[in-house]
Amino acid sequence: MAIDRDRVQRAVLELLEAIGDDPAREGLGGTPRRVADAYAEFFAGVGVDAGEHLIDQVDVGDDTGELVLLRDIAFRSICEHHLLPFTGIAHLAYIPDEKIVGLGRLPAVVTTIAARPQIQERLTEEIADTLEAGLRPQGVLVVIDAAHGCVAARGSRQERSSTVTMASRGVLTEPLQRAEIMALIGERSGR
Repeated sequence: MAIDRDRVQRAVLELLEAIGDDPAREGLGGTPRRVADAYAEFFAGVGVDAGEHLIDQVDVGDDTGELVLLRDIAFRSICEHHLLPFTGIAHLAYIPDEKIVGLGRLPAVVTTIAARPQIQERLTEEIADTLEAGLRPQGVLVVIDAAHGCVAARGSRQERSSTVTMASRGVLTEPLQRAEIMALIGERSGR
């Protein structure tokens, strides 16, 4: 879905007036256009099927290995409650059944789903669901650690806090399986 940049620009003009500022003053002249450009990037995942990134798979039969883990995938999203950013890292693990996908496809799934008005809990679940549906693995584990602009900049103003969410599917719902992967995630990142 294409962002209606003209409409966003008009809305930003209205917002600037609504907060009591003059949209024509020096410094704000290009703001509506800049916000429209930013929103086109921030919300590029609206209406896009992230599962499309998983179409080109390799059939490896029984030679899939035990685990695929991609750690520290950086992402940014926009909280749907306050339209403020949250940023963090995602760790994705899956146990292949008969097919694998190029490792570059996994960050593309994260980036696409994050590029929507979002909450972290849903983001985590949607990534897990997309990997499960697209790869049909034996199990999936998604762990996200993110800092939220709404928590840091307003309300409780907890600038150093982060939120961790997790979603698991299939054999990776087993606590022992998850614990082993969590240890691998923390091993390099020092968490």
